[in-house]
Amino acid sequence: MDHQLVGRIGRILRAAAQGEPGGLSTTELASKADLARPTAHRLLTALQAEGLIDRDGAGHWTLGPEMFLLGTTAAKRYDVTDLARASVRRLSEDTGESAFFSARRGDETVCLLREDGSFPIRSHVLHEGIRFPLGVASAGIAILSYLPAREAKEHLVAHELTERFGRTHSRAAIERRMAETRRTGWAVNPGLLVEGSWGMAAAVFGADTQPHWALSLTGIERRFEADRQPELGRLLLQEAHDLTVRIQRSRPG
Repeated sequence: MDHQLVGRIGRILRAAAQGEPGGLSTTELASKADLARPTAHRLLTALQAEGLIDRDGAGHWTLGPEMFLLGTTAAKRYDVTDLARASVRRLSEDTGESAFFSARRGDETVCLLREDGSFPIRSHVLHEGIRFPLGVASAGIAILSYLPAREAKEHLVAHELTERFGRTHSRAAIERRMAETRRTGWAVNPGLLVEGSWGMAAAVFGADTQPHWALSLTGIERRFEADRQPELGRLLLQEAHDLTVRIQRSRPG
């Protein structure tokens, strides 16, 4: 099997997922998947023939119907979003902020659920399907902070994030945020991705005691000032603990 080809297909499918629901052009997908445009077009055409990718009249590519069927089958084993839905809703209702549930997928986090709160001004940084490297955004910081020390160190050595996210995502800066996360229990993203858009998160653990998911909140800076962070952190930690228990009871193995 051509592992390089499989890798390219995986990258372009993940890029298409990030473009939902409106889809992305061939050029945009090629850029996100780090592929030459002709290569991306050939792969997209082949995937379309299999029903894995679809294309609308404007030339935008989206995930195809076959992906839904495959996802439905895989969800029976891997999906815990139904268990997380109540926690996300309670967080949005109790805080007024936008609440999220994200899962670790390899070296990234992917947002699975979003619930907007009642506060009229929102920060739209996250949406279902968006991915960030571990250590980026509050969910990625929360998960990375509770990985085994060796695994976390290997991740930081292997991934240079400053070129894409700036000096605030140097290895030393991320390690400082990880240490603070372990001290308080929750992670804070002080507007590092979009100025004025803050986030906080708490890790959710599986039966293997590893951090596989995270619950998070995002909002404007003045809603995440220092005097309110303990309140938001307490709510996040409570919901993360309760969700951890529900997940571990539902799949003890």
